[in-house]
Amino acid sequence: MTDMEKNDPELEITKEGELSTETKEEELSAEVDKLKDQLLRTVAELENYRKRAEREREETAKYAISAFARELLTVSDNLRRAIESVPDELDHPEKLLKTLLEGIEITEKELLFAFKKHGIERIDPLGQAFDHHLHQAMFEVEDTDKPVGTVVHVLQPGYQLSGRLLRPAMVGVAKGKNSEPTL
Repeated sequence: MTDMEKNDPELEITKEGELSTETKEEELSAEVDKLKDQLLRTVAELENYRKRAEREREETAKYAISAFARELLTVSDNLRRAIESVPDELDHPEKLLKTLLEGIEITEKELLFAFKKHGIERIDPLGQAFDHHLHQAMFEVEDTDKPVGTVVHVLQPGYQLSGRLLRPAMVGVAKGKNSEPTL
């Protein structure tokens, strides 16, 4: 028996030197109550954490595109300026068309820069072997000097977002002479 147990008047000691059953039950009951309280607090904390994480996930999904959208606003503004720069009466159409073309090319460069900045890459497969994971064959071209299955015409470039396909490139593919379509 410890000195602490000897000095505690609430502890009842039996003849065999053991704590009484009643005292053990009280201690166990207090321990159970303490553990129940800890469990309830932990469950409440986990529920609050789950709700907070869900709220943050929803906000992230909702606003994740905002930086990308901000980048595209300049592109939109420049396209509007290009459209508004065309006067109603054309004195020198060739000069105007040259200026308009330059403005559109600059706008395209800004757009592609915004795409690149946000992980969007252009797929321009001209001269490459056809890859059904990245390309969509729209037609086959006969009598080309390119090997069978080579992309010889790009109707529309494709795009990837961080390696994930957003849109396949629509392409025309070289076909061997007198051969059946392989696509």
